[in-house]
Amino acid sequence: MTINFTARKQSPAAARNREPIAKVLLPLLANKASVLEIASGTGEHAVHMAAARPDIHWQPSDPDPNSRESIASWVANNGISNVALPLDLDVRQQPWPVGPVHLVFCCNMIHITPWICTEALVAGANDILKPDGILFLYGPFSREGAHTALSNKAFDQSLRGRNPLWGVRDLEAVTELANASGLAFKDAIPMPANNFCVLYRKREDSQVVWRC
Repeated sequence: MTINFTARKQSPAAARNREPIAKVLLPLLANKASVLEIASGTGEHAVHMAAARPDIHWQPSDPDPNSRESIASWVANNGISNVALPLDLDVRQQPWPVGPVHLVFCCNMIHITPWICTEALVAGANDILKPDGILFLYGPFSREGAHTALSNKAFDQSLRGRNPLWGVRDLEAVTELANASGLAFKDAIPMPANNFCVLYRKREDSQVVWRC
């Protein structure tokens, strides 16, 4: 992959939330842990987390070529050696082209994609997570069918106005889906701006079934 050093894109949201996320995420990772990031976007989360933990291996991915170019540019400009070149990965195309990992990280994706992508995400994560591995989600969620803040309700309406297949997802619906795919609910940690870090752990009885 040819690196364009001027291709870095910036996300104000990533700049705001990367440190609060890091405080939850990084303590979960054992020494030399491997992470697959789904929908890496600009690449700012990848370089921030990997710089803070040079012992881990971070694999970014994104189906958008402009995003992959931005990711590679961020990594090259920051001289980060423990971040791999970004994968062209669409969660719906399985099996995913990456080996077993300790953690799958997905930030701010499931509310701006159709529900089928959430289905594919939890299925794919279960397939590639090592035993006791974690699926780590970050973003807005409703709880038991109710929004946790008026701003989230307005955000949900805005999303559905842009695309009726988008929307803030209900935590219980995602948990039911994850459990059916072999991932057990571990925790939902409140975060700034009415977001959550949601953790699912791969169950011991989980069966790997490649889906396509």
